[in-house]
Amino acid sequence: MAQDIIAALVLAIWLYLLAARGGFWRAAARDDNGALVVPPSGPSRWPAVVAVVPARDEAETVGETIGALLRQDYRGPFAVVLVDDQSGDGTARLAREAAAAFGAGDRLEIVSGRPLPAGWTGKLWAQSQGVDFAANAANAPDYLLLTDADIVFAPGALSSLVARAEQDGLVLNSLMVKLRCKSFAERMFVPAFVFFFQMLYPFAWVNDPRRATAAAAGGCMLVRCDALAAAGGLASIRGALIDDCALAKLLKGHGPIALALTDCAHSVRAYPALGDIRRMVARTAYAQLRYSPLLLAGTVLGLA
Repeated sequence: MAQDIIAALVLAIWLYLLAARGGFWRAAARDDNGALVVPPSGPSRWPAVVAVVPARDEAETVGETIGALLRQDYRGPFAVVLVDDQSGDGTARLAREAAAAFGAGDRLEIVSGRPLPAGWTGKLWAQSQGVDFAANAANAPDYLLLTDADIVFAPGALSSLVARAEQDGLVLNSLMVKLRCKSFAERMFVPAFVFFFQMLYPFAWVNDPRRATAAAAGGCMLVRCDALAAAGGLASIRGALIDDCALAKLLKGHGPIALALTDCAHSVRAYPALGDIRRMVARTAYAQLRYSPLLLAGTVLGLA
């Protein structure tokens, strides 16, 4: 009898996941999907954009990241702000060298990060300094591209992001970049990580303004500046560990948001060993459960 009850429960769960969870398993929300294609002409006016890149000891990847950003074929005003979060490995110097190599040193600003104040997480504090710098510049941007120091964009990525945001009136347009999947540990766990992220936050629900579900992928978030200011800025979520989803939840109350998979941007950060993957997931897993022992116990029971 007990076995029948367990089997029926498992069947009900799988039927729910297959039929009533936004079709997450189809991975249909993609920036190359027919429903997401933007008009070839793009907007009549290309708005100003500033990319904000927080970086702490990112010497291994920052040159490639900055170079890819400065190679964007964007037709509007575009600049990059790197917030050097007290790095000790020459991150800022390598970023300057990359910009100079592409003849774009005038479009890169480097902000020296200040010590972390109480109540802020490190990444959000660094981002906040970059956002403030951009907002107080002579020509304040219309959009911010919040990205990371390990993300490499294809040349047309920014144009596509902005065109869709303008077309659909998005306050947040986010892409889940392609994560590195070369080592044994990465091949074993990265696809599962992306799959379960979509299960937790079905992209179809995220993209539906009638639903409360909100999520974003921190490696690529194009944000409308006026919407961010109206929502209280990054200070409103300053203590969030899962900062991307917290930002999505904050902004969805001020307009439509979008999240999709992409092949036009990828991460070059390596996770060579199982321990590296574990630390990446464990850093935010308990935060997702709101630090509740009861939710943790229920999750373990459900997995069992």
